Amino acid sequence: MDKHNVALVEDHALISRGFAEVMAGADDIDVVASVETVTKLMELDKELDLVVLDLRLNDGSSPTENVATIHNMGAEVLIYTGAEDRKLIQQAARSGALGLIRKSAPAEQLMHAVQTAAQGGEVFGTDWASAIDSASDLADAKLSPREEEVLSLYASGETANTVANRMGISRETVADYVTRIRNKYARVGRPARSRVDLYVRALEDGIVDGPAS
Repeated sequence: MDKHNVALVEDHALISRGFAEVMAGADDIDVVASVETVTKLMELDKELDLVVLDLRLNDGSSPTENVATIHNMGAEVLIYTGAEDRKLIQQAARSGALGLIRKSAPAEQLMHAVQTAAQGGEVFGTDWASAIDSASDLADAKLSPREEEVLSLYASGETANTVANRMGISRETVADYVTRIRNKYARVGRPARSRVDLYVRALEDGIVDGPAS
């Protein structure tokens, strides 16, 4: 049986160990590396079929950057996460990852997901389907990280003065950011004229969390 070379990018040792133990039971999978960052992955002299990628790494890298780098290496990507971070999941969906598997998934489900993705198949689930819908239906306003930070605070109900104090900038700068954010959304056909509109846009893009159910 031909084996697929798989690498894990995960910066928690216990999770890495558990992943390796589960995948040891898959005859068609060879876990050839487990590293903490995509940068370290690039240093390996290995031909990979699939990289199982932690969605949120401590080095501050983004899913968009990481997926693009891995694709340039000639490998597919399966997202592996324990976080409920809709924004990062949407980034991964836009970047062309094959799907997502939760770290809390049963061993059999994890093994099946890795085997499917290693063969180039998509791994669907509720989180992933929602992210794909959001990624395809909504035009990306291309907010900068700083603009997203302002939006997350302002759209959640903070005053301009409070946002300014929390971010260490002036109230006028906050107003400038909000104006730029509104203009960016307007340019992609998603107007945000009121604070409620801004909240809806931030919710759609996963920049703020929705109300608890």
